[in-house]
Amino acid sequence: MTLVAVRRQLKLEFGFSSPQATNPYQESKQPQQEQDMVTGDLNSAQVEWVVQYRIDDPKQYLFATRDPEDTLRSASEAVMREVVGDRTIDEVITFGRQEIETAFLPLIQEVVKRYQLGLRIDLIQLKNINPPGPVQASFNDVNNAQQEKQRSMNLATGEYNRVIPRARGEASKVISEAEGYASKRINEANGDATYFNDMLTQYNKAPEVTRKRLYLETMGEVLPKMGHKLIIDKDSSWLMPFILPTQMNPLGTGK
Repeated sequence: MTLVAVRRQLKLEFGFSSPQATNPYQESKQPQQEQDMVTGDLNSAQVEWVVQYRIDDPKQYLFATRDPEDTLRSASEAVMREVVGDRTIDEVITFGRQEIETAFLPLIQEVVKRYQLGLRIDLIQLKNINPPGPVQASFNDVNNAQQEKQRSMNLATGEYNRVIPRARGEASKVISEAEGYASKRINEANGDATYFNDMLTQYNKAPEVTRKRLYLETMGEVLPKMGHKLIIDKDSSWLMPFILPTQMNPLGTGK
């Protein structure tokens, strides 16, 4: 009789080993070899990951395949190298972790099913991912430079969003004021032209009357602006000696 723990959560570690592991297959025998990988852009990366699994079919687990855990370890390493090899170093180390986990899971599940390991893969979790030790410092410099670049771009974008809308608003205001002034001037010109045409129509109907009315209206606007004035007949020049003294100021000079 062989007892199989079908309810127990098991895991395999790749590229590292946890102390005091209860699963004899959990520990990585060759961590350095497992973690060294080549990315799609021919860079090196050191990848650590964990595969969590359960025994799903005891019959297959015991009798279909010799050493199911060793087979799972080899298959997991092969699948991880395939997934990492399809991506750049930036994807592997920075923003592509979730995508790698998502791509890894169905591939390893298909291998487990094909080899009849009697196992069920529950989870794949990436741990530490780093460039090789000799280039770690240079990679950190590049990563810091990229972060500084992104920070500068964010600052520039914020400044752009602050200045440009305000400039556009001011430009729109100036344009609106200019359009309003142009509309005002055009309406005034159209009104003056209409007034002139109406006046011309009336003048053509009664030239003498219209001419006299225009003269009187114009004089009515001009004369009030002239201040004190005397209107005399052209033949009344003999009155000037009497008028002049009344027009003198106390200093004896004329207005």
